Amino acid sequence: MADQNTENQETIKNIKDLIKDEKVAMLTTLSQEGRLMSRPMHTQEVQMDKGEVWFITKKDTDKYEDIKRNPAINLAYAGSSYVSISGNAEFVQDDHKKKEYWNKIIEKVLNASADDPNVVLVKVTPEIAEYWESGVSVKVVKEFVKKMTSSKSIDEGNNLKDTVHFDDNSR
Repeated sequence: MADQNTENQETIKNIKDLIKDEKVAMLTTLSQEGRLMSRPMHTQEVQMDKGEVWFITKKDTDKYEDIKRNPAINLAYAGSSYVSISGNAEFVQDDHKKKEYWNKIIEKVLNASADDPNVVLVKVTPEIAEYWESGVSVKVVKEFVKKMTSSKSIDEGNNLKDTVHFDDNSR
């Protein structure tokens, strides 16, 4: 069990490192009609040690209504690598944290002030995450060739992809 926790902690650190410079995530919610809807969201803070990813939005949006109805969401980060985080979102009214995250860009995008009661924080609590490292093309090619010449499946022993389950024992 200790090895699994250590491995999870390493994977959580990898995920944090992979998304620390990726400021935009695609937030996917389930619409009232049952359709998956994705929207770009600017990541305010990633606290993987606490199991939290923070965003800011407004209450008068479809995504707000989607999350109120069904808090299950997915975050997708794409850049030099790919990270997919499934979890639950909740709304938090924390004026201090909102002001801490606030800047001129958010003000312009939301067309609001930090004091606007329509502005709300979104805290995502991850349940499971997967990542695929692809930023180093030599590593990708080497790993792919290794898999093609092996009798193992592509997923067995794949050093470019990993999954972590977030639970109370892994933090």
